[in-house]
Amino acid sequence: MTLIRSIIMALSMFTKIPMPRINWEKANMRYMFAAFPLIGLVNCAVLYGWFRLAEFLGFGTILYAAGLTLLPVFLTGGIHLDGFCDTIDALSSHAAPERKREILKDPNAGAFAVIYLGVYLLAYFALCTELERTPLSIILLGGISVISRAAGAMSSVAFNSSKGGGLLDTFRDSASSVTVFICTFFIGAYSGWAGVGAVTYGNWSGVPAIIVTFACMIYVKIMSRRQFGGMSGDLAGFQIQLTELLALAATVVVV
Repeated sequence: MTLIRSIIMALSMFTKIPMPRINWEKANMRYMFAAFPLIGLVNCAVLYGWFRLAEFLGFGTILYAAGLTLLPVFLTGGIHLDGFCDTIDALSSHAAPERKREILKDPNAGAFAVIYLGVYLLAYFALCTELERTPLSIILLGGISVISRAAGAMSSVAFNSSKGGGLLDTFRDSASSVTVFICTFFIGAYSGWAGVGAVTYGNWSGVPAIIVTFACMIYVKIMSRRQFGGMSGDLAGFQIQLTELLALAATVVVV
């Protein structure tokens, strides 16, 4: 039951899907990070539904790409984009780590956040217009959603915290060691699938996402320590969004 409650809490926290009310207790948060990749699976299902609907109704490339761009935002309520924007604002300040951490907590969006949010969405939309309209492309895009969250959860648990007293610290205190194992399983499963496709069928389309995922983890580990003194919830959201954009770009180049 603890696992089920943790999954419900994760879906309630990181998506807009209506969920039963669960008490915010330490025991119920134990597997929240472990449930993170499941949100990616939900997103994958939504994108596949959009793919089938677009094919059935004969939507053009622009409308189809707009759906691929916006549906994940609607599903999550933009919670990870919020972390992306806060991180961009903080990094753009070129201030001391203490001041950067204060900016992360500021609920107001600065000019750099607005500018780079527009750049991000435009870039993501443009890349989606280049995707082939096939089930494989949706699997690749959905897989990126899964492994980006698995990597974000691993970073949140494994990397040093900035001790900012935010939600990340609360979740870290409650996180089980099984989180890293489950997230590693999801990344490993995607890597295995991509590897089999590359070796057996000569299809390398799944490989770039794995490379980008680990590259973003390394970058965020170094950046979070130098710029903020450790990880935070906003930085985890930043990592997820950065991974999704760059992994999509790498996938488009290969496919």
